[in-house]
Amino acid sequence: MDIFDFKSERVRTLHFTWFAFFISFYIWFNHAPLMDSIRGVLQLADQEVKVLLILNVALTIPARIAIGMLVDKFGPRLMYSLLLAISGVLCLLFAMAQNYQQLALTRFLLAFVGAGFVIGIRMIGEWFPAKQVGIAEGIYGGWGNFGSAAAAMTLPTLALHIFGGGENGWRYVLVSTGFVAMIYSVIYYLSVRDTPKGLTYFKPNKTGAMEVTSSGDFALYLIMNVPLYLALAVLTWKLSPTHLALLNNTWTYTIYATLGAVYLFQAYHVYRINKNIFTTKVPKIHHYKFKQVAILNLAYFCTFGSELAVISMLPLFFLDTFAISQVVAGLVASSYAFMNLVARPIGGLVSDKFGRKKSLSILLCALAFGYFLMSLIDVSWSDILGTPFAIALAVVITMFCSFFVMACEGAVFAMVPLIKRRMTGQIAGMTGAYGSVGAVIYLTVLSFVPVHEFFLVIGSSALLVMILVMLFLDEPKGQIAEVLPDGTVQMIDVQ
Repeated sequence: MDIFDFKSERVRTLHFTWFAFFISFYIWFNHAPLMDSIRGVLQLADQEVKVLLILNVALTIPARIAIGMLVDKFGPRLMYSLLLAISGVLCLLFAMAQNYQQLALTRFLLAFVGAGFVIGIRMIGEWFPAKQVGIAEGIYGGWGNFGSAAAAMTLPTLALHIFGGGENGWRYVLVSTGFVAMIYSVIYYLSVRDTPKGLTYFKPNKTGAMEVTSSGDFALYLIMNVPLYLALAVLTWKLSPTHLALLNNTWTYTIYATLGAVYLFQAYHVYRINKNIFTTKVPKIHHYKFKQVAILNLAYFCTFGSELAVISMLPLFFLDTFAISQVVAGLVASSYAFMNLVARPIGGLVSDKFGRKKSLSILLCALAFGYFLMSLIDVSWSDILGTPFAIALAVVITMFCSFFVMACEGAVFAMVPLIKRRMTGQIAGMTGAYGSVGAVIYLTVLSFVPVHEFFLVIGSSALLVMILVMLFLDEPKGQIAEVLPDGTVQMIDVQ
C-alpha cells in the first residue's frame, strides 16, 4: 500500500479520516498541557484537577456505544462531520468557563469528542481489504492519536507567545482549536464517501443493541455491559459528598438509580433484538463468537485506557517531578503520545503479518514491562543524575513504554473489523468504550495511590489480559458472511 498515492480515493479517504481523528484528539486533550494555567487562574485544588481528568473521559463511555450504533446506521461521513461541529462548540464553552462548576460540566460534555475514534474505524474498514486493514487502521489510529502529543507540544507555546499568556492566553488558544474543528467538519463532509463506488454499506438488521448468535454469547454480552455502568458509578461516587461534594446526596442516589434503570432498559433491548436465538437456531454461516469482542474489550481497557489516563496526568507529573516550566513539561510529556506516529501502524502491520493472537500477546507483555520501568521514575533522579540527564532518561523510558501501548492498540483494532462487518461500528464502539472505562478506573486509582503504584497497577492488569488472550482469543480464519439488501449472501475474507 502506497500511503502517498493521493490519486487513489482509498488513500485520500484514509488521510482525510485520520486528520479528522487528529483534530478530535487535539481538542479532547487540549486541557492537559494547559492545566497548570487553568489551575492557577481558577485556583483549583489537587483533587479538583484529578476529577477534571476523570470527567474528560467519562461521557466517552456511553458516547462511543451510541455513536457506534449511529455510524452503522447513518454512515461515517455524516457522523464524523456532526461530531466535529458539535465538539467545536463545546470547546468554546469550556474556554469561557468562569468557575469550577462550569469547567467541570463543559469538560464532561466535551468528552463526547472521544467517540470520534469509532467512526473512523468503520470508515477505514469499508475502504481497505483484510490483508491491509491492520496497517490502515494503525495509521488512522496512530496518526490521529498523535493529536494529544501535538496539543502538548504546541498549545503552551501558542498560549504564551501568540496569545500573550496571562490569565486568558489559555482561553484564546482553546477557542482557536474549537474553530478549527468546526471548519474541518465541513471539509470532511465534502471530501469523502462512506464506501468505494459500487460497494454496499452493510447495516445491522436491527438497531438498539448488538446482535449475538447463541445463548452463551447473550449472557456474556449482558455481563460485559456491566463495567460500562460501573465506571460511571465510580465517577459519581468521586463527585459525591463522600469525596468532592460536587453532587449532593439526592443527585448522587438519583444518578445511581438512573444508571441501574438504564442498564435494565438496555438489557431489555438486548433481549428484544436477540430473543430469536432462544427459539430458532441461527444458521452457522452467520455465527460469530462474542468472546472475541469481550477479549478485545479487555485488551483495549488496559491499552487505550492507560494511554488516556497517562496523557491526562503526565504533563503535570513531569512538571512536579522535575520542577520544570509548563512549556517544557508539555514537550517532555508529548514524548508519550509522540510514538503514535509509528507504533500503532507497526502494531497493525505486525498483526497483519504474524497473526492477531500471537502479536497481541507479545505486545501486551512488553507493555507491562514498560509500565514497570515508568514506575521507577522519581523526583530523586534529579539529585542522583542531574535534572537534564534525569529528564532524558525519563523520556526514553516513556517512549519505550508508549511504543508498546500504541502497538497493542493497533493490534486490537487490526482485528475489530474482521469479526462481523455490518456491526463493525458497534463492536468498535464497545471496544472503544472499554478504553474510556479503563481511563476512568486508572485515574480513580491514581487519586488514591502514589504515581509509581499507579503505573504498576496498569502493568499488572495488562499481564492478566495477556493470559486471557493466550487462553481464549481465536485467530480469525476463512470468511465472514454478510447479507446484501436483496437477500443474497456475500462472503468477505478475514485472512
